[in-house]
Amino acid sequence: MNNKEIVRYLYEVVVSKNLIEELSQYISEDCVLKVGEETIPLGVNGMKQHLIDVKKTYPDYTMKIIRQYEDGDCIISEFIMEGTHEGEWIGIKPTYKKLSFTGVDIDKVVDGKIVEHGGAVNTFDTLYEHHLIKAA
Repeated sequence: MNNKEIVRYLYEVVVSKNLIEELSQYISEDCVLKVGEETIPLGVNGMKQHLIDVKKTYPDYTMKIIRQYEDGDCIISEFIMEGTHEGEWIGIKPTYKKLSFTGVDIDKVVDGKIVEHGGAVNTFDTLYEHHLIKAA
């Protein structure tokens, strides 16, 4: 698989089907999370914990990549994430509504594994649309 295919497979299959034990095939032990200019060690275990936590809130969530761009080792993926809100999240009680979020991930792939991950999800739009948050 090329880098774009690796990233697509990771999100659309491994993440969407909750195949946590397959993460080490796609995530480097040295993987870091990029948040702005900050670099946070993540590794396979950090990614596993992140996915476990998200699945507690949205047990059936799936990701679909709608566009991808490649810039050297970096893959930029625009996605739609959908899932039923069944767990408390950021103080919001479960609504049992199927929610859909858009976002962008930026992953750096070296030797077939993700070594850097970053991105953003447009949570505000969805939470506002479903009256889970209010304008100030």
